[in-house]
Amino acid sequence: LASLFLMTTGLFAQNKKLPNIKLKTIEGKTVNIAELSNNGNPIVISFWATWCKPCQAELDAIAELYPDWQDDLGVQLVAITIDTQRQLSKVPGILSTKGWEYNVYSDANNVLKNQLGFQAIPQTYVVDSEGNILYSHSGYSAGDEYDLEDKLKELADK
Repeated sequence: LASLFLMTTGLFAQNKKLPNIKLKTIEGKTVNIAELSNNGNPIVISFWATWCKPCQAELDAIAELYPDWQDDLGVQLVAITIDTQRQLSKVPGILSTKGWEYNVYSDANNVLKNQLGFQAIPQTYVVDSEGNILYSHSGYSAGDEYDLEDKLKELADK
């Protein structure tokens, strides 16, 4: 599994960029994912769904660390739900229950998911201000958020 992880992470080192795809915010505003910007600081993109318990566990764990990431590293997190149009009505309720302070976008038709070519969620990426994918991680186990934090600190030191 470790060699598979290194192999998939290695693929992204070859200047893979976020594709030019428009998504909607939960409020219905259109956003081009390739134009995400965070004043030169990293952006964490986490794909999730309302029915995905590991996704929610990951976003809950990150929520504990997120204020420090914002203050210390300038990190922004974008949570992209792959819930279908019908399931999307559940998203605002989960957001208010969980209290997540993330920007949430919808990829209900899996256009971005298919372009990025991953199968399982949660799927997490770290991108730079030019939209280059610097890091990729699939799945969630307790403690993965600390590995992600280490990666963000490493990128902040560059």
